[in-house]
Amino acid sequence: MSETPILFIHGLMSSSQGIKAVMLRGLFPHILIPNFEGALDERMAQLAPILADGSDWTIIGSSMGGLMGAIFACQHPQQVQKLILLAPALIWPDFADHPPAPISTPTIVYHGRRDTVVPLEPVRVLCERVFTNLTFHAVDDDHRLLETVQVINWPSLLNRGAV
Repeated sequence: MSETPILFIHGLMSSSQGIKAVMLRGLFPHILIPNFEGALDERMAQLAPILADGSDWTIIGSSMGGLMGAIFACQHPQQVQKLILLAPALIWPDFADHPPAPISTPTIVYHGRRDTVVPLEPVRVLCERVFTNLTFHAVDDDHRLLETVQVINWPSLLNRGAV
């Protein structure tokens, strides 16, 4: 039995070598963590071939990576098993001005109450509108969520048991 594919999508100012990427790679050696560059449409064009033929993806996205994961899941819900969004930049006009139709993909969001980059409440409202199977965690952290990601039980969250 093969493992469910996992993809981590980093944020705008990060890379596949960022703190979250390195931590997740240590927990899940088979995780895909590509580098994305450019504007949102360029990043989405880079993402499309990575996910094109796959199914049952678990997508973890941070900030702009969360926005990218949300857009992909809304466009292709049949390919996404679970969506985990870390301070997702859903306030980006491409998403916020024309929210997609609701989807039932299990979606877990962690968003810092001290986030000064992406405000919590507008993101919560958008999440409640778009994701009908939503678990939203407002945590005592800032936009980077560096404290939070260290205490999440990732194997349990991804339903993979102990590592």
